[in-house]
Amino acid sequence: MCAERLEKKKTLDLRKKHIGPSCKIFFSHDPIKIIRAKGQYMYDEKGQQYLDCINNVAHVGHCHPDVVKAGAQQMELLNTNSRFLHDNLVLYAQRLQDTLPDKLSVCYFVNSGSEANDLALRLAWQYTGHKDIITLDNAYHGHVSSLIDISPYKFHHASDTELNQSVHVAPSPDVYRGKYRADHPDPATAYADEVKDIIHGVHEKGGKIAAFIAESLQSCGGQVIPPPGYFQQVAEHVRKAGGIFIADEVQVGFGRVGSHFWAFQLQGEDFVPDIVTMGKPIGNGHPMSCVVTTREVAEAFMSSGMDYFNTFGGNPVSCAIGMAVLDVIEKEDLQGNALRVGRHLTRLLEKQKEKHPLVGDIRGRGLFSGMELVKDRLKLTPATAEAQEVIYRLKEQYILLSADGPHRNVLKFKPPMCFSAQDADMVVEKIDQILTELEEALGMKLHNTSNVENESIKRKLATDEHGHQCHSELAHNGVSTQGVPQRTKRLRT
Repeated sequence: MCAERLEKKKTLDLRKKHIGPSCKIFFSHDPIKIIRAKGQYMYDEKGQQYLDCINNVAHVGHCHPDVVKAGAQQMELLNTNSRFLHDNLVLYAQRLQDTLPDKLSVCYFVNSGSEANDLALRLAWQYTGHKDIITLDNAYHGHVSSLIDISPYKFHHASDTELNQSVHVAPSPDVYRGKYRADHPDPATAYADEVKDIIHGVHEKGGKIAAFIAESLQSCGGQVIPPPGYFQQVAEHVRKAGGIFIADEVQVGFGRVGSHFWAFQLQGEDFVPDIVTMGKPIGNGHPMSCVVTTREVAEAFMSSGMDYFNTFGGNPVSCAIGMAVLDVIEKEDLQGNALRVGRHLTRLLEKQKEKHPLVGDIRGRGLFSGMELVKDRLKLTPATAEAQEVIYRLKEQYILLSADGPHRNVLKFKPPMCFSAQDADMVVEKIDQILTELEEALGMKLHNTSNVENESIKRKLATDEHGHQCHSELAHNGVSTQGVPQRTKRLRT
C-alpha cells in the first residue's frame, strides 16, 4: 500500500504531468479515484460505493480472497521463470486443457491479451508459411504494432495510419446494423461468403492466407453476436486456402456466456479453432494470458529453430492465481450465475426495448450484453450523445457502465461474474428513468411509461467516458439543466 494518500487533485495533477497524454481516463471531466474494491463493487477515496458493470478483468470479483491468498502464498515460496521445472505450470496447463476440445492441447503462457494475440499471429505465419491475415471490421485485438494492424477499431480512428497491405477486413457479422441483417434468409452464409471473396481476391494478387482472426463475440465492436454457423463456414474457406482460424477469447472466455465455458462454443460442437487466445479474466487482474493450439501448429513453430521464452509467462505465482480463478468459478458456480443472471438481465433489457423508442436492439449471451440506442428504429440513426448521457447520469448515481461500438451508442454490460439479479434490477431501473427523461426532452413518443420529473437536458455537446466528442440534439428542447453538471468541451486525440 502506498505510504501516503494524495488528495484527488494532486493525483490528477501528477497523472497529467507524468503519464502519457494518450492514456485516457474514464469520465475525464470528473474522474473517479478508486482506492479499493471487493466483489462487484469499487470504492473511491471518500468511501463511496460504485456498482461495477464493466470490469471483465475482475472476473470472479474484485480482490477475491481465494485468488489473493493463492498468489500471496506462492509468492512467499518461489517466483521464477518457466525454464525451471515447476508443478504449477503443468498442472495449470492441464486444468485449462480440460475445458477445451481435445485437439487444443499445447499452451504458451504470456502476460497480456496483446502478447497472446501477437504470438498467435507468429504461430500462424510459421505454420502456414503464408502472410495475409483476415480480420473483422470494428475488431480490437490489442495494442502492439502487429495487432493495431489487424484492429480496425483502432486504425479507423487514425487518419495518418498506413494500412498493412497483407491485412484484409471482412464485414462484422452484425445482424442488426451490418450488411446482412436478421431478415436475411441466411446471414451466416452471406457473411462467410464475404470472407471467401476476400480469399479469392488475395489469391488473384499472389497472396496467401495465413489466418482469420476474430473475437468470438465482438466487444469493442458493439457486443456483436455472430449468427450460428458463421465460424464453421469461415473456417472451411480459410482452411481450404491453407490458413488457420484464431479465436480471440480475451474478453469473453471463462464462462462469461453462461451456457458454455468458451464463447466460440456457442457456434456448436462441430466448430474448433486452431488457436485460442486468452487474457483479462484469466488472472482476475493479475497480468497473465495464454495461447492454446494444436500439436501440429506447436511443432511447426518449433521447427523454425527459434526458441520461445517469456520471462514472466507461466511463472509459479501466475499459475497459482490462474488455478485459484478456475477453482472459484467452479466452487461458486459463476458460469451458472452468468447464465441465470444474464437471462434475467436480458429479459429486463428487452422490456426496456418495448417501452423506450431510443432502444433499438438488445443482444448478448450470459453476462455479456449490449443495448444499442438509436434515434430512429427504421434508419438506425445512432443515438451517440444519448448513450453518453446515460453513462454520465449512471455515474452520478454510482453505477459504472460504458458505451462502445463504431458509433459509441451501445451500452455494454460485462460485469464481474458475481453480479447479481438485484444488481441487474437496480441498473435497469436507473436506465429506465434516464431514458424516460431523455425521450421526454427529445419529444419522442413513449409507450406505457410513468411520468418522471424531467430534470435535464440542455447540452450542445456531450462527451463520452473516453473523452470523445459527440453532438447532441438534447439542447433543442429547452429543458432545465438544474442538478446535472455540464460537460466541458474536450478535443478528441
